[in-house]
Amino acid sequence: MPANPIDVVRQWLRNPSDPDVVRSLVAPDATIVTINTHNPELSKIMPWTGTSHGPQALLSNVGEMFTRWENQAIEVARMFADGEDVAVFGHFSFRSYSLNNEVTSPFSILATVSDGKMIYLQYQEDSYATAASFRKDGFWIVQTLDGEDPFEV
Repeated sequence: MPANPIDVVRQWLRNPSDPDVVRSLVAPDATIVTINTHNPELSKIMPWTGTSHGPQALLSNVGEMFTRWENQAIEVARMFADGEDVAVFGHFSFRSYSLNNEVTSPFSILATVSDGKMIYLQYQEDSYATAASFRKDGFWIVQTLDGEDPFEV
């Protein structure tokens, strides 16, 4: 098992859905935050979002994602550490199985590694873009500034 925090995160990124790898690199009580801490509306679209705990939760989250999207590309642009904290920045392209819509999004990961295991993992992406890969029809009427005209998206 790697002891260097960057090596721990790098090994997980190479094998994010391998149960043996995940169980060896994620602490049993690790906190996993995917996109947000809690958003019931977004969770209807992407049920893996929110806060969960432990390696099985991480495996379930990744499994849920890839029953809905086909991975087109994942590229890590930068990865660096400050002590036990590791930051990862990159982008990915996924294609939704349901509508065949492809989306590209930047992503970031913050992981905390203690004694060779991730004890905290926070994943962020452009959730507007990724959720839109499942958009079949319809629109929003949005008003972002008081006094300005609303518009459709």
